[in-house]
Amino acid sequence: MKFTKMHGCGNDYVYVNLFEETVEDAPKLATVVSDRHFGIGSDGVITIGPSEVADFRMRIYNADGSEAEMCGNGIRCVAKYVYDHKLTDKTEIAVETGAGIKTLTLFTENEKVEQVRVDMGEPILEPSRIPVLSNKNPVIADPILVGNMEWRMTCVSMGNPHAVVFVKDVANFPIEQFGPLFEKHERFPKKTNTEFVQVISRTEVSMRVWERGSNETWACGTGTCATVMACIMNGYTENKVLVHLRGGDLTIEYDPNTKHIFMTGPATEVFHGEIEM
Repeated sequence: MKFTKMHGCGNDYVYVNLFEETVEDAPKLATVVSDRHFGIGSDGVITIGPSEVADFRMRIYNADGSEAEMCGNGIRCVAKYVYDHKLTDKTEIAVETGAGIKTLTLFTENEKVEQVRVDMGEPILEPSRIPVLSNKNPVIADPILVGNMEWRMTCVSMGNPHAVVFVKDVANFPIEQFGPLFEKHERFPKKTNTEFVQVISRTEVSMRVWERGSNETWACGTGTCATVMACIMNGYTENKVLVHLRGGDLTIEYDPNTKHIFMTGPATEVFHGEIEM
């Protein structure tokens, strides 16, 4: 099977072109190729194929084989792949995801995509749609007991669930201890991604993310969007924020008129290869 390894701010996936390849069991494929010792090594597998309602369709499979609805870093890499590999010559494309159709603007240099701006749509704040069990609507600074400690979480869905928690020192935060406890907490019927966030200023934050099914990743596009929305809801930041992640920076902007969130960031191709399956 031919594949391409790509990453957005260190959030790396194995990309498979379904216009050329056939994948019979994508969840199993993801568990095999994602292994960093016995496979290629990645946070999961993303397939790129035809769509009846958009220019392309992407499907995201986490390292444990579970399917995710949306991946912000992944969709930027999809845009780079289809343009750089001549599947399209358009710099405005629509991609079908499990969270709906997303519109992307491609910024090119020397006929290669360097940056991508994604209209991530309107954040979902109703607890039943996130989903999260809560008496608050929206879920802002809601107390939750995790690891025998009380935390205040703000919950947002960007097509997949996110719980945002603010901490004083994100660099030294024990994410391996608390990340799995949030992910599998009984208040999240479909588990959750969790962002641990340190506010630096009104226009700048730093975050680490524990993704359901993938553990800590170096970046999360939907997570950065959820983080900025949570910051705005708690009154911590302005509407345009630079988010520092372990693997790089993303610029997130909330438009109060359309209520849409826009994400701008890089997409990088690492290498091509073939793997026996």
